[in-house]
Amino acid sequence: MGQPPIPPTPAGTSLTGQTVIVTGGNAGLGLEAARQYITLNASRVILACRSISKGEEAAKYLSTHPTVKSTNPGVEIRVMALDLDDETSVVNFASKVKKELDALDVLLLNGVNYHSNALLALELLPLLESTASQRGQPSRLTFVGSSTHKMHSLNKTPMEKEESVTHRWDDKERYRPMQRYSDSKLMVAAFTQELARHVDPSKVIVNNLCPGMVSTGLNVNLPLWLKPIMWLLRLIRAGTPEVGARTYVYATSVAGTESHGKWLQHNKVAETDVILTESQGQTLMQKAWAEALESAKKLDPSFSEALI
Repeated sequence: MGQPPIPPTPAGTSLTGQTVIVTGGNAGLGLEAARQYITLNASRVILACRSISKGEEAAKYLSTHPTVKSTNPGVEIRVMALDLDDETSVVNFASKVKKELDALDVLLLNGVNYHSNALLALELLPLLESTASQRGQPSRLTFVGSSTHKMHSLNKTPMEKEESVTHRWDDKERYRPMQRYSDSKLMVAAFTQELARHVDPSKVIVNNLCPGMVSTGLNVNLPLWLKPIMWLLRLIRAGTPEVGARTYVYATSVAGTESHGKWLQHNKVAETDVILTESQGQTLMQKAWAEALESAKKLDPSFSEALI
């Protein structure tokens, strides 16, 4: 009943001289991924998180971790404020990054939110592309998705022809907490595919991964009735954060252009839900792209679609 094994990151994988941003990097898989990036000799790792104090605690944990002290004690670990529930915070974070960083090699969108991650991807894409030109190798932009995207609600209640993506997911009458998680991960898969169509993989490799079931603190947000069920399921099937974070490192540092626009599961390119190959899914992708661009232009007067 377990999951396929995830092997250690290949020997020789190196992030020497690279700058990495991890959203939601103060806990769980984000924190463990940050640790692994550091042990791969990243020069600068930025923990983007809502709480600066929790981010500082995470930074201290990383800087004093034995594996960090033994492999990369000189790494620069920074904490920057990013609230994915606040569009203004996303734009402000992106603006600060663009002003203070001269390069960005890896953007790992680990925070659980579709819309804000799409907005952040658009905001920082030009910096990722310019870094690729400096390095002579592609930068990486990776979304964290889930196999639960295949449990979306569109088969039961298809999106109406003129219905906007924003209206669909903001409709309180349709809101179901557990269902919305799957729907948000469908949006991640859809946007990843559409974004990849507009990006040259020789400049930025865009992909989307599922880390599998991992023992993290996500259970605290589950309904009370579901917690014992998930506890038992995780006991039987879940991997450790160390193993789960290997999928992050693989997608952002090992997988090549074959993963561009793709969904990775167990460190292999996998098929997304069939709806994304059908007319409804294609329309969803186009709407997601158009509305994300519109949102970026509205929130950030300096944003230019010509840079995408």
